[in-house]
Amino acid sequence: MSELLKKDYFYDLPEELIAQDPLEKRDNSRLMILDKDTGSFEHKVFHDVIDYLNPGDCLVMNNTKVIPARLLGVKEDTGAAVEILLLKRKSENVWETIVRPGKKLRPGARVVFGDGLLKAEITDIVEEGDRLVRFEYEGIFEEILDKLGEMPLPPYITHKLADRDRYNTVYAKFDGSAAAPTAGLHFTPELLKRIEDKGVKLVYVTLHVGLGTFRPVKEDNLTNHHMHSEFYMVSKEAADTINEVKASGSGRVICVGTTSCRTIESAADENGIVHPTAGKETDIFIYPGYNFRVLDCLITNFHLPESTLIMLVSALAGRENVLNAYAEAVREKYRFFSFGDAMFIKGQ
Repeated sequence: MSELLKKDYFYDLPEELIAQDPLEKRDNSRLMILDKDTGSFEHKVFHDVIDYLNPGDCLVMNNTKVIPARLLGVKEDTGAAVEILLLKRKSENVWETIVRPGKKLRPGARVVFGDGLLKAEITDIVEEGDRLVRFEYEGIFEEILDKLGEMPLPPYITHKLADRDRYNTVYAKFDGSAAAPTAGLHFTPELLKRIEDKGVKLVYVTLHVGLGTFRPVKEDNLTNHHMHSEFYMVSKEAADTINEVKASGSGRVICVGTTSCRTIESAADENGIVHPTAGKETDIFIYPGYNFRVLDCLITNFHLPESTLIMLVSALAGRENVLNAYAEAVREKYRFFSFGDAMFIKGQ
């Protein structure tokens, strides 16, 4: 099955189409409507999404919050500049991180941030070359991080972010992500209220997005790719609402973003029943051939070539449909990736 080869998810993207800055108004992004059954598409503006949502539908959103996880410091002994990116908290003061440059930060190396307000020691090297780091500080870690840290924008964004709130959704609640669930960046409080007033159920789940999302697929055959695990939570209220919509047939389950999709698919059993959890890890990798248990439709951004995200979208809408839609988006000069435009993959 050729759909399991990485090269089949490549497309040409002119660099100037990679969005470097968020739009002034979140819901003024463009919106491509892709019909997953026919492959046809329409061009709209994001706030038109309400016209494609029906009373009884359930909109599932990821309320994780991106933390200022990028720390710039110096080696204690040499003063050499280094960077530590927080990925996942392992215990109170220990984090799994990505470090640059790696050769300077071996176990035992010590780093100083902000004139000694925060110090760190590299304690171990784990998979993919990530480092375990133990932090030393006085006071509250989150407050120090808020003061010293920068938002961890993806490497393809080279502009500095003027307002760090723009790399979070308006409904972001629980600290813990190293990257934003970007499909949610298009929503405003006003648009969400209009959607709710229309009779659409709004449901929130939590998945703390790690940088595994952006890690390139190195294996030529997708079945050999291993996803990094990410922490997720589903409340009883969220699970009950989703299960009720599925059981009654009163509407569709529409996920905002690939992270919401991966959360509810991870929390569902083989019968499509979503189970609440106070916190688990998922390394679910969704690619063509996957049988969706819960998801009906998806609101998502335009993703990197050969990424796990374009593979997930292809599992839902079909690879040819997706690549045709992406080619159209390039022709129409849509804005791509985190601060870019959106796509609504709809179906019955």
